[in-house]
Amino acid sequence: MKKTICFYFQVHQPDRLRLYRFFDIGKDSWYYDEFANKTILRRVAERCYLPANELMLELIRLHKGAFKISYSISGVVLDQFEKYAPEVIDSFKELAKTGCVEFLAETYAHSLASIASQEEFIAQVKKHSLRIEALFGQKPKVFRNTELIYSDEIGATVAQMGFSGMLTEGAKHVLGWKSPNYIYTNAINPRLKLLLKNFQLSDDIAFRFSDRSWANWPLTSDKYVTWLSKSLEKDDIVNLFMDYETFGEHQQSSTGIFQFLKHLPAAVLSQTDFEFCTPSEVCKKHQPVAPLHVPYAISWADEERDVSAWIGNELQNEAFGKLYDAREKVLKTGDASLLSDFYKLQESDHFYYMCTKFFSDGAVHKYFNPYDTPYEAFINYMNVLSDFLVRVDKYPTAEKIKSGTKIAANKGSKKA
Repeated sequence: MKKTICFYFQVHQPDRLRLYRFFDIGKDSWYYDEFANKTILRRVAERCYLPANELMLELIRLHKGAFKISYSISGVVLDQFEKYAPEVIDSFKELAKTGCVEFLAETYAHSLASIASQEEFIAQVKKHSLRIEALFGQKPKVFRNTELIYSDEIGATVAQMGFSGMLTEGAKHVLGWKSPNYIYTNAINPRLKLLLKNFQLSDDIAFRFSDRSWANWPLTSDKYVTWLSKSLEKDDIVNLFMDYETFGEHQQSSTGIFQFLKHLPAAVLSQTDFEFCTPSEVCKKHQPVAPLHVPYAISWADEERDVSAWIGNELQNEAFGKLYDAREKVLKTGDASLLSDFYKLQESDHFYYMCTKFFSDGAVHKYFNPYDTPYEAFINYMNVLSDFLVRVDKYPTAEKIKSGTKIAANKGSKKA
């Protein structure tokens, strides 16, 4: 049986909040920096999404279906595409027509619901799956959680929802001596197969490609294929998972990243007997070697590969707790505007901006952070959240209307 290479790309952009002051609370309920959202999305579309999709389509056609890839596209970025760059959705639809591209399920809001509320988690995954099927004609079979967050319990929930596989990080502290280059299963429900990211080979492209101080710079397709061959001497599969923005945005076109990508499939197919497979194909092709025990949530973020990038300090925990404590109240309103804001406020990026890791991973957090300090991020978010909660509390739900009617009736009877 041929060895396998599985390419997966995350596509996501957050809804950035405007500068929202304390004195805006109760007076102005528009929270978003529309100029920044539109400007950044259009920029990334022109640098990454459109040229990368064009190249992927070219490669699939050139290699007559032998090159295959997969994406998870957050629901909130699909909303932004429809608003600011509909041609990006059209380009993904062209890729879907090839039959060589798989679209995965995830949480609609690219949220942390999996570690906050099982009900909210399931609801968002169902909403996202329906959106993907409506746009691209595929019902997702494999799940990819926000930032590859995974635990035994999360995996069991994903299995209950009917998914055959799930992507996560090949974290060293979980694997120990074991290799990420095999299929594993969920420790609670073995029907769910796990595809683990090979972070070394993935990060060689995503983070180190343009680093001239890197001992292996410059990275060529032939050199990379040599590394792939070495990794698969005894193993089954190499999972290459990364942000799609790697191509053209994080690694700009001038670095040669598109040329590297253009030549990589030909180098793999001509120099090895490996084949490219989508995650669903991987799940059907390879048998798992063992269950993977993950009692505490892991992710692909930072050196720790845990969830401390989002809920690792008191600021994050306070904001996180107050948001999800309001869930039942928000749902009872049934108000489309409040529900939309509730989704957007759940985006994991807001909590990432509050991270106080200034040492080993500080540079990464600074690069992606629109705020000068995590404290500014926290204050701005909490001001927005405070106004949101005021709106929720004031909303005339059916229970409040019923209660108000009873009070009015009682007052009327007393007068009589």
